[in-house]
Amino acid sequence: MSQPLVCLTLTSPTLEENAALVRKYNRYIDVAELRVDFLAPDEQLSVRRFPAMVNVPCILTIRRTADGGRFTSNEMSRTMLFGRALAFADQNPQKNFAYVDFEEDFRVPSLQDASLAFGVRIIRSCHDMEKPIKNLKAKCEAMRTTGYEIPKIAFMPKTLADVSDMFREAESMTDYEHILCAMGPLGQVSRILAYKLHSYLTYVSPEETENNISGIGHIDPVTLNDVYRFRSLSDRTALYAVTGWPLPKTSSPALHNTGYKINNIDALLLPLRSPSVSDVLDCAAYLGVRGLAVTVPHKEAVIPELIKLDSEAEAIGACNTVVHTDEGWAGCNTDAYGFQTALLRFLGVKKLRRRRVAIIGAGGAAKAVAYVVKSLGAKACVFNRTLSHAKALAERYGFDYAPLGPEAAKKIEKYADIIIQTTSKGMNSDGQASKDGDPLYFYQFNGTETIFDLVYVPAVTPIMARASEAGCKTCNGAEMLKYQGYKQFKIFTGIDYGADCERLC
Repeated sequence: MSQPLVCLTLTSPTLEENAALVRKYNRYIDVAELRVDFLAPDEQLSVRRFPAMVNVPCILTIRRTADGGRFTSNEMSRTMLFGRALAFADQNPQKNFAYVDFEEDFRVPSLQDASLAFGVRIIRSCHDMEKPIKNLKAKCEAMRTTGYEIPKIAFMPKTLADVSDMFREAESMTDYEHILCAMGPLGQVSRILAYKLHSYLTYVSPEETENNISGIGHIDPVTLNDVYRFRSLSDRTALYAVTGWPLPKTSSPALHNTGYKINNIDALLLPLRSPSVSDVLDCAAYLGVRGLAVTVPHKEAVIPELIKLDSEAEAIGACNTVVHTDEGWAGCNTDAYGFQTALLRFLGVKKLRRRRVAIIGAGGAAKAVAYVVKSLGAKACVFNRTLSHAKALAERYGFDYAPLGPEAAKKIEKYADIIIQTTSKGMNSDGQASKDGDPLYFYQFNGTETIFDLVYVPAVTPIMARASEAGCKTCNGAEMLKYQGYKQFKIFTGIDYGADCERLC
């Protein structure tokens, strides 16, 4: 089967706004799906003219609420809308809808006959917004009442194992065109690797309207093409992944995939989301993923799943890099290297002797930080909401420990030469100061502290903004991400990242 097409789903309220989005993203897409159920009522009456407004083949879709859409009127009204949109076919087929999406239970002979007569291909769809659909091959074959139809199945997986099952079932589905996708964050891998599902197309949404159908896992067309190189993927492409949960945003794909491009490597790193690290490893093994970048909350949970752990990761007690070997998964830690390199360059020093350091948090990232802080000769105190976790990490290195709350303000001040924020607080926030986004909301900066926040999105986190206002020197985690990623890239590929990256071995 040929490479999957890229279909831009249009959910703006007017035809002109939707047409403008098609023009904007034209070079990234092959097909446009007009979601009539999102149009303003008066605009729905003029749907027939939309294909002539754009220069790509169009899918006509009027999705019911039960199937994840917004059409709330009765089936008679929907039937009339379909008829109005398909009527008076133009002699120029480019001015007609190329496809129409009818659900499996929506069978109106007159509309089906008109579609066939006008050369409009029918996508026969089945959606489950709550749970996975099994027996995909049998389901698709049952929906193909004629060889002219394209069966489509889209479901909301409960676990990543449901997505793995989809890939397994699709392996033998090569006899006819079909569309398969798993929705939501768990299912995003099915959109990027649509070629492995032998899927006819994959759906994307413009950034401008992504909130209209948030939660179903669409990627924007620029990211799909430029970051994930969708059109060049094949069975020859070496696969890598970044995993975590919920992992709403991650810069790892852009970093690694740029490196593959620089070095002319046919490889891809993509997000593989799941709250279960064992499900991640099972899915990765089935898909042939060669290596994983591991982030919150899996850096510790992944260790029991590994057959081998290098000495540094074992000493740290956290693993952020996993590679597949003939015996199984093996792990190491590049966070320590990335943090140390970024911190020392930020400070302009080679050691931290006589410095007093406050480590905020006691998770997987904090373990790498504590390991580095100890090796650089500083004294430190670990602050964490769960005191037992702070105690366990601190005692490993002979550090002090304390609860993370207003009662610890004086102690933080004692260790505030360098404050290292390792929690996820402030991640993907708007950067404004708030109790929810600032783990030290209770602490008053005096301007002498140096702040290193491992969070890198946004570039200025709430704690950084507040510290900067007080005159503190601040740094986010972007450089740490870059340096740990460079080393990870070397582990995955065996070669250096690029000319701007120092040799890592």
